[in-house]
Amino acid sequence: MEIIPVSLSGEEVLGNTGYKRLADIPGHIDVVDCFVNSQKVGDIVDQAIAVGADALWLQLGVVDEAAAARAKAAGLDVVMNTCPKIEYSYP
Repeated sequence: MEIIPVSLSGEEVLGNTGYKRLADIPGHIDVVDCFVNSQKVGDIVDQAIAVGADALWLQLGVVDEAAAARAKAAGLDVVMNTCPKIEYSYP
């Protein structure tokens, strides 16, 4: 599993090259995991749709029904308002 950080600053995180937009990432994106507040997630969802990501995960507390509906309509699998660490405990 490869984790690629995306933020407005595009800064490197834990030695991984950071990007400012999803479209800047080379290659296919499987899952976009959103760690932003609900008011800002719509733009990220639109970027995920535009790059053809497979799935979208909106973290615990991140809820945007309209953006989730856009993603589902575009064929993305969508998980909203939950945390992967809680849902899937890793050893």
